[in-house]
Amino acid sequence: MIKFFSVLGFILFFSLHTAAFAQNYSTHRVKEGETVESIAKRYYVTPFDIYSLNPEVKKGLKANTVLIIPVSKAVKPTVTTTKELQGFKTHRTSRKETLYSIAKEYHVTEDEIKKYNDFLYANVLQKGDKLQIPVFKETQVVASKERTKTYIVQPKEGKWRIAYKFGISVGELEALNPNMGETLQEGQQIYVPNIENEKEKEVDEKYSYYEVLPKEGFYRLKLKLGLEQEQLEALNPGLKESGLKVGMFLKIPFSKSVGMSVGTEVASSDLSRKISDYNSKHIAVMLPFRLNRVDFDSISGTMNSINNDRYLEASLDFHSGILMAVDSLKKLGISLKVDVYDTKYEVSEVSRIIQSHDFEHLDAVIGPLTPNCYEKAASELRGFNVPIVSPIGTNLQLKDNEFQSLASDDILKAKLINYVKTDTDIANIIIISDNNSENMAVSNELKREFFSAKQLFSRKSKEGKDNYYITLEDIRGQLKQGKNVVFLETKNAGFISNVTSLLNSLIQSGNALENKEGIKIVLTTTNKNPSFDGDEVNNNQLSALHFTFASNSRMYNESDDNAFVKAYTKLYNISPNKRAVRGFDLTMDVVLRLVTSKDLYLSANESALTEYVENKFAYKKKLFGGYYNDSAYLLKYEDLNIVEVKD
Repeated sequence: MIKFFSVLGFILFFSLHTAAFAQNYSTHRVKEGETVESIAKRYYVTPFDIYSLNPEVKKGLKANTVLIIPVSKAVKPTVTTTKELQGFKTHRTSRKETLYSIAKEYHVTEDEIKKYNDFLYANVLQKGDKLQIPVFKETQVVASKERTKTYIVQPKEGKWRIAYKFGISVGELEALNPNMGETLQEGQQIYVPNIENEKEKEVDEKYSYYEVLPKEGFYRLKLKLGLEQEQLEALNPGLKESGLKVGMFLKIPFSKSVGMSVGTEVASSDLSRKISDYNSKHIAVMLPFRLNRVDFDSISGTMNSINNDRYLEASLDFHSGILMAVDSLKKLGISLKVDVYDTKYEVSEVSRIIQSHDFEHLDAVIGPLTPNCYEKAASELRGFNVPIVSPIGTNLQLKDNEFQSLASDDILKAKLINYVKTDTDIANIIIISDNNSENMAVSNELKREFFSAKQLFSRKSKEGKDNYYITLEDIRGQLKQGKNVVFLETKNAGFISNVTSLLNSLIQSGNALENKEGIKIVLTTTNKNPSFDGDEVNNNQLSALHFTFASNSRMYNESDDNAFVKAYTKLYNISPNKRAVRGFDLTMDVVLRLVTSKDLYLSANESALTEYVENKFAYKKKLFGGYYNDSAYLLKYEDLNIVEVKD
């Protein structure tokens, strides 16, 4: 009898387990040419989700293999088309025409033609037949309404907040909205799961929030967060039933060092105060010195080589900052080995260096500086899962071992637009652009962001050639009393000079007695390119217009008591330029992340934001790819200085 109940209990358990499995998982038979990444995209899950349930495919994916696929909450809505009859067109059949060709010509089906010409059911089509062709009005309907719904992004809301609200991961949210962009805009419409009667989770400012990483179980979370499984389940209703999932967000007691703050801006962390790993670290730096081209026979020959080779000059500047960082790290008690390689600005040399040295056991690689060499190094190192950090690229096709240390152009643009949107003092917005197709596209994009903004374009000659100027009358009538923000989108220094001169002449002081605000003008651009720094452009005029822009780096103030600047100036008898500062900041950040986290990958979550002399870093991971820097500065001209705007 006991054995009977034991068997019955086992069968009952197995049946319940199978039912639960069927609800949470599906299967997929692999077709020739498919990859784990393509299958993950199809089912709106991450590649790690597939690897965790099918560990054998890490060795390779074979056709006809059956995979277990987790069912994602992020299921795209299916769209169906309904047709409503509006009327008919008459068609006289000519020789050689068929029912198929006529249906194709009028975008209807053969059955729809037969329905309204019923003699065709019994007879074949003949030359001269007079047909009634139905005309339909087509309407698209979202069929799977119960699975998803549209959601309006609220002020200051980011991806993780929305993902937490609806109980999904950021990866699932991005899979559901592949074109949502890196930064969400207030009022933007996106798809979210329709949780029906379930209550949306609320983000509580009294708590922090932690994103579950790959291979993290309750034991590892206990070590990292200091919380038992029972405590996490008490704070996160539903966790006991669902278990831990990669990318899910957990509510945890408030912590400044762990998890995500709910504030609009995360405070930067000083990693030098959090060093926990004093084991020796090993990194490599790859730079295009091209020492094989340097004339070492004389001092003058060497100097000429440096002055005439921009790659050598850039490499030496960057390397000087690295050397200062190594010295600073040594003073912090960090043991560091740095291998420096000359790539010679040759892709083949990059490949030779990696193949002839032990790169597999490196903790990280910085560089190369040039795009083709960097892509080759990233590709070679991917097989070793060695993280590689790009010092200069802003729009890279990031693979999973790559770190883009400069914020992308889209992130810079979004930061500036959001700043303008939150300025409640603005009375008027004007968008000025030249006639370059790229800049006109940006102008139109800004017009969509600011519906009431006025657009102006540079004047053209009779032949249609861009003359790169506007007149005083073009702009005067567009200004209003109060604060006017003027976007200027161009790479032409002459046009910048023309516009800034006109705007300066139109600034008017207010008159309190007459209750007049005057005309205030703030100049800005979504693309602060080198033309704004050209000799034709007057810095006094930019300063008077409080020229504002987003940038990957700020400018250190020489009056500040900065230890790096003082040490660099003392050693080299010259102030550090931007390349030297970048070399210092990037090396400090990479190594400090290595000694405060298990590896560079985990540091992206554990060290939300870091900041050094001129650069800051806040890495986020793409759903299918590597890590990008999500932080940038807002700067403006003020009294002939460039200062940071605190947003």
